[in-house]
Amino acid sequence: MRDEPLVLRFVRHGATSANTIGLRCGGDLDLPMTPLGHEQSAAIAEKVAQLHPPVGLIVTSDLRRTRETAAAIARRLPAVRVLVEPAFAERHLGNWNLLPVRETQRWFEALQTPPGGESNDEFVDRITRGVRNIKSELSSRPLLVASKGVARVLGELAGRPERLEPENGEVLEFDLSAHFGLATLGSPS
Repeated sequence: MRDEPLVLRFVRHGATSANTIGLRCGGDLDLPMTPLGHEQSAAIAEKVAQLHPPVGLIVTSDLRRTRETAAAIARRLPAVRVLVEPAFAERHLGNWNLLPVRETQRWFEALQTPPGGESNDEFVDRITRGVRNIKSELSSRPLLVASKGVARVLGELAGRPERLEPENGEVLEFDLSAHFGLATLGSPS
C-alpha cells in the first residue's frame, strides 16, 4: 500500500488595520478585518472554490480575522464543514504587538522571545500539535485559514528553504509528508 502525501492547503486571512499599516499583530491581539480584508476574503473564496481537488474541510484558528475569512469561504462552499482549531493561532507577541514590522524583523530573525509573548520553539511546538490534532482530517483536502507566522512554520516543517511571507489572501500548499510521516502523526504529543 502506497502512503498518500500529507498535504495541507493554507490561506492567509484578510487584512486587519495593523496589517495595512505595517504593524505586528500576534495571536494575543484579536483584531477584526478591515473592509479591504472582507473584500480579500470574498475574492479568496472564489479562488478556493476553483481548487482541484476541491476543498473538503475548512480549518481555522479561533482568531476573529481567521474565522471571518473562513466564514466568507464557507458561504461560497456551503457543503464544506468548518473546524476551529485554536492551536493554529498566530504567535503570541506580547509587548511586540502593534510595533512596526520593519523595526522588529531583526528580533524575529535572531529568534528572540517577545516580552510577555511566546518563544519561537513554543510556537513551532503549538503548530506541530495543531497538525497532529487534524491528522485524521488530512485525507479530506483541508484548507487552513491562518496567519503569516503559521505559514512560516508550516513551510519549515515542509522543508521549504525560503522564509515564507504570504500576503493577505495568498493560497499556499504544504506537503508535510517528510516531517509528519504516518508514524510521526500517530505518536503522542
